[in-house]
Amino acid sequence: MSESDTERTVVKTYVPAYQKERWREHADELAMSQSEFVRSMIQAGRRDFTIDDDEPGQEGAEDETPGVDGLEGRVLGVLDDGYCSWDGLVEALTDDIEERLETVLQQLQRKNRIQYSGRHGGYTIEDDNGR
Repeated sequence: MSESDTERTVVKTYVPAYQKERWREHADELAMSQSEFVRSMIQAGRRDFTIDDDEPGQEGAEDETPGVDGLEGRVLGVLDDGYCSWDGLVEALTDDIEERLETVLQQLQRKNRIQYSGRHGGYTIEDDNGR
């Protein structure tokens, strides 16, 4: 395989139905297709592993899943107005994270997947053992 080989190919895997459903839900929350979600999660996971330098296309390779969340386009959109500080970029790009987090937490609570405990000062995964 040459380093310039960018032809797409199919990769199949089999996972339990519950896992596929969780992946689908997470992909939906991120407004991603299931394929895009799996591809991006694999790329993110691979960053935690040591890759041999002799593996083709790895040295200095860019993420092969461009525009996964549209971050590049969002950065360019903010910078269209001129200079922007680091803090300004962070604020502009994360402005909706609190709203999105609240929505996800509410959804998970409705599904009885998590619960909030004021006594313990936070959220936890709900289970049958009364954790």
